[in-house]
Amino acid sequence: MNVYWLEQTEVDVPAEIDWLNHNEAVYLKNRRFSKRRADWRLGRWTAKRALSVCLDVPAHPEIFRKMEIRPAPSGAPEAFFNNRPAGVTISLSHRDGIAACAVVKSHVEMGCDLEMVEPHSDAFLADYFTLEEQALVARASAADRNRLLALLWSAKESALKAVRAGLRLDTRCAVVSPFEASCDLHGWSRLVVRYTGGWAVPGQVFPGKVFHGWWQYKDNILRTVVADPPPDSPIALAIPAHFFDGVSRCA
Repeated sequence: MNVYWLEQTEVDVPAEIDWLNHNEAVYLKNRRFSKRRADWRLGRWTAKRALSVCLDVPAHPEIFRKMEIRPAPSGAPEAFFNNRPAGVTISLSHRDGIAACAVVKSHVEMGCDLEMVEPHSDAFLADYFTLEEQALVARASAADRNRLLALLWSAKESALKAVRAGLRLDTRCAVVSPFEASCDLHGWSRLVVRYTGGWAVPGQVFPGKVFHGWWQYKDNILRTVVADPPPDSPIALAIPAHFFDGVSRCA
């Protein structure tokens, strides 16, 4: 199964907002804090850029205004085009002025996440990670500890997004097993997340299951994506450098 991946930064986002539709423009105007406005705007821009490629439509403000990323009742993002479901699964993540959008051109369980590699306390490890994961971190060298913690945390977030719950669930219900020696040509390595089950959508309880996925470490950023069915390693979307471009395709 193909997963398409796009990252954008704040400098990629146009100063104008004519690519937002009416509902989005109103939502943006009503956001109180500038950082939240910037993060939301960056996420929508990244999603629409990715969708323009995967839906084979021009990256043009008029087309982008026909796209909308709406929250499902669970809060998970859902893509619409011309006010109809776009027929894709998307997941969004942003951190420190960078956003990522993962797209699958069908309806599946999928989630992605970005994390910066940075120090965390022993209390963070004890509060949010299983004993199995704590033992894995304990065996890591001092040089690898921060990267491993970012990987475990990011994969948990990806899995909890895949079950459309996010951090409303205890992070210890997702147990991560990374595989260091499985790197592909683009630097992605395999991982597995065992989701032990629990509440995810109001009125529904999801049984335990296993998600397969990938992780990549580059430029101090840890990227993860998981899905069911198991995905191939993410395919980076190539997009033209400028807005108002023609159609670009994803295979």
